[in-house]
Amino acid sequence: MKILEIKKHLENAETVNFQLPTGAFVPAHFHVTEVGLVTKHFIDCGGTERFEKVVNFQLWNANDTEHRLKPEKLLNILALSEQKLGIGDFEIEVEYQTETIGKYNLAFSDNNFVLVPKQTNCLAQDQCGIPTEKPKTNLSNLESQISCCTPNGGCC
Repeated sequence: MKILEIKKHLENAETVNFQLPTGAFVPAHFHVTEVGLVTKHFIDCGGTERFEKVVNFQLWNANDTEHRLKPEKLLNILALSEQKLGIGDFEIEVEYQTETIGKYNLAFSDNNFVLVPKQTNCLAQDQCGIPTEKPKTNLSNLESQISCCTPNGGCC
């Protein structure tokens, strides 16, 4: 999800809820402690120089269980972030503390923002020898390899 999309959802929202991948919800008294522009400049394992920019939200729970972040307040935080940090319509990455700081993509479903687990990936698979798709095996070639596992084949 990008900034413009979250703003569109917030304009019509009555509450701000974040749902974890398990289906549980981030406690309703969470805070958005940071909104940042994260720039990553790196070289992948194939030697290609890459740039990535994301907007990072950090969610945090305190012991102020009566706290509730209203959609209007989050919209104001986003507007200030856009003004001060020059944030454009970048993808949003959410940090949330579980066993360690987890990083998530963001989706929207049933009036809730949904934290979607991020996955690592090789960006230069063609240079690392990683096949682009699984090799297809002809079943007729397997028959000779599994013939002992047929009834009365003697393998069991």
